[in-house]
Amino acid sequence: MQASGEFTVALQPVDCSVKAQGGLKPARMTISKHFQGPLTAESHGEMLSVMTTTSGSAGYVAIEIVTGALKGKTGTFALQHFGLMDKGQDSLTLKVIPDSGTDALTGLRGDMTIHIKDGVHYYHFDYQLSN
Repeated sequence: MQASGEFTVALQPVDCSVKAQGGLKPARMTISKHFQGPLTAESHGEMLSVMTTTSGSAGYVAIEIVTGALKGKTGTFALQHFGLMDKGQDSLTLKVIPDSGTDALTGLRGDMTIHIKDGVHYYHFDYQLSN
């Protein structure tokens, strides 16, 4: 199954216990999102990232917990992010953490992609629901 729509995101820097070294700049942020469309939900999470001395090269990992409704089925699930930028070329993986779905979203599996166009954030969610 598939779901696509828009979302808004707010990132808030918080203290990072990892200190900058050798030109590498680590950061930690909280994430808050509001999804619209077939996924009507709020999410909250945390992100760790590092910028390198090479323009356009960085990496991040994040965990976010999503609560709301997916095509009318309500519950909660968690997403894990793994993102890399290699001199401006990005790769991003978002996966539903296995067995994180609750209530009507129990058994949820899937992958989400994100893209930004003209400052608007869009998601595309390919998923399976086995309940």
